[in-house]
Amino acid sequence: MRAVERNIDLDDRSRSPTAPSGKIYLVGAGPGDRKLITVKGKECLQTADVVVYDRLVNPQLLSYCPARTEHVYVGKRVGSSENQQAEINQLLIQRAQKGQIVVRLKGGDPLIFGRGGEEVMAIAEAGVTFEIVPGITAGLAVPAYAGIPVTHRDSASSVLFVTGHSANQSNIDWEKVAKGVDTIVVFMGVRSLPTVVEKLLMHGRSPSTPVAVIQFGTTSQQRTVVGKLSDIRQKAKDCQPPAVTVFGEVVELRQYCQWFDQKPLFGRTILITRPVTQTDQITSLLEGNGAEVISFPTVEIVPIHPNTDLELAIQQLSRYNWIIFTSSNAVEIFTQALRNQGFDCRALAFTKVCAVGEKTAQILESYGIVADFIPTKSTGEVIGRELPRVKNQQILLPRSKIGRREIFDQLQQRGAIIKDLPIYETVRPDHAGRIDQIRVIQKRLANGEIDMAIFTSPSTLNNFLTQKCYVDDFNPVESLTKMAATAIGQTTKAYAAENDIHIDLVPDSPSMENLAESVVDFFHKTKG
Repeated sequence: MRAVERNIDLDDRSRSPTAPSGKIYLVGAGPGDRKLITVKGKECLQTADVVVYDRLVNPQLLSYCPARTEHVYVGKRVGSSENQQAEINQLLIQRAQKGQIVVRLKGGDPLIFGRGGEEVMAIAEAGVTFEIVPGITAGLAVPAYAGIPVTHRDSASSVLFVTGHSANQSNIDWEKVAKGVDTIVVFMGVRSLPTVVEKLLMHGRSPSTPVAVIQFGTTSQQRTVVGKLSDIRQKAKDCQPPAVTVFGEVVELRQYCQWFDQKPLFGRTILITRPVTQTDQITSLLEGNGAEVISFPTVEIVPIHPNTDLELAIQQLSRYNWIIFTSSNAVEIFTQALRNQGFDCRALAFTKVCAVGEKTAQILESYGIVADFIPTKSTGEVIGRELPRVKNQQILLPRSKIGRREIFDQLQQRGAIIKDLPIYETVRPDHAGRIDQIRVIQKRLANGEIDMAIFTSPSTLNNFLTQKCYVDDFNPVESLTKMAATAIGQTTKAYAAENDIHIDLVPDSPSMENLAESVVDFFHKTKG
């Protein structure tokens, strides 16, 4: 039965009370690197009511979903695979029939050895509207990340994809596969590798054929084992799924085309605890250097509302000689409050502005505000010492509810008249919809699989240490002894010392570029 097409696109969010406009998007997530998802796949996630995802999907992709989106993990279900698939099919159909936009997120391409075809058939038979959003298949991306082009004008003009799960089945003509194709790419073939090798040798493939087994492809855990058809079983005996195996002369090109595993942070896994809205830049910088980045926000920035003190301060801005911004959060929330009251940057025309560092100054400039002063070091204590001509000056200090006292005490000792104005607070994020993801992260922390955690404030560290444990053998304090810890700033380092937590790295400045460079340098020295 062919699906009944409805004129619904990604932006059509209307709902009819009598005819629910549900729809299913079967989306390929790519093979592991979160950036390999397609633009359309990302757009689907951004409009989803519910996402149904598998074990091989990078969980970081779920961050593209709105806060309202429900995440349903179907990677580990009790029962036979047939029962699991039937349950998944029914889940997708039922949710769409309720009028929800459903994204079925599958690793790689949904229609290549991922049972996506079975799901499409079930959806179509149920008369539910659907779209297929192709993804980058592991059969192409994983060899590419290992430096192996699956075709080459001089050595391979044909390529074949085979599933290792079917290695023993009679529907694969192994004689044609062995002799008639230049490059053979086997999906899910780790456990069946001995059988595949035996079949190829039996049907005439040369024992000297180059072979590469690529484990955890396109991630920082990627591992490539290279051998010949005659010895790859022994060389790859310790490889674990997921893995892709490549047979053919193109494997020899790896010695010239390696790139991904040459990056300085390749093989490193780094945990970032800052709010998810502030992780894009540092995540891109670290991933660009080859690291796997795990977003584990332990704080959320929330404006204090209502805030009559802030409203009054904005009305009386002309009375202040200085306004000091000690974070980008303070800039964002303060400028939003300005706009809410009908003001813009002109309201600061008669007030000098201090920014704690270059990054905060850049954000101010994006709002048309140029900082009059930036301290030599990005700390409140240094601002307190270095801010010029403060005696008898009125100073406005909009900042966090739990801002430390050093800047206040320093300025007060120098004769300044300070209005300490809390405009935001840090709270624990609501992790109710991320329990499965948090379990995975806590398990990796317990097993020592994470190389570094980055803490951007005392509250990020405090909330990490006091987080709820969902894994029996996970202890937050013990986990920090198994990895390096980075503090952005001396304030966070001081808080760590108060709690007997060792900090291995404090960048010279809190800019994300400097942080990424410092992390690269730290691991280079550690490796050396």
